[in-house]
Amino acid sequence: MTVQRATFTRPLIAVAMVAVSTIHAFAQQTPTVRIRGTIESIDGNTLGVRTREGSDVKVRMTDNVAVFAVVKTSLSEIKDGSYIGVTGLPEPDGTQKAIAVHIFPENQRGAAEGFRPWDARANSTMTNATVAQTVKGTDGQNITVKYKDGEKKVVVPPDTPIVTFIASDKTELKPGAKLIIFGAAKKDDGSLEANRVNVGRDGITPPM
Repeated sequence: MTVQRATFTRPLIAVAMVAVSTIHAFAQQTPTVRIRGTIESIDGNTLGVRTREGSDVKVRMTDNVAVFAVVKTSLSEIKDGSYIGVTGLPEPDGTQKAIAVHIFPENQRGAAEGFRPWDARANSTMTNATVAQTVKGTDGQNITVKYKDGEKKVVVPPDTPIVTFIASDKTELKPGAKLIIFGAAKKDDGSLEANRVNVGRDGITPPM
């Protein structure tokens, strides 16, 4: 009887350990906040930001924060195989009309790959994917992008802002500069912490 009891107990212990591990991992997930706005002040590692919505927030940068300059580039830089992010609006025919495109550096290929709702404006979407084909169309550039779960047809009108990221440092962070923080971690005490800041260079407002 003792042997049988031990035999049945081991699977139960294993299941319990998995359950505890899952709960622990879930508990450790920190909620994140997307922040768009203007730098109002810089105090050491803390940014004072006036958000797009008009509120004032403080964001503490981690000691190893990555700062990227958002700079203008051209549509001609989008080539077959480029990894891009398309901020778009859905069209009745199922295509996406780009309102902004950002080109990822090669070392960020695969970042946040996929298609999802976005908050650039009402009903906007974000598609991070690899360019499979580019063809000049009557309304702009027609681009097919593919990601792990599917593909999208994108029309990029000629006046669409096209930007890219350039690795930089804290010298980019100046009062008046526009920024976007994709995922500031919201701590238990309500404070915000960022390990990456994307800031517009030369007066650019990050359009994504």
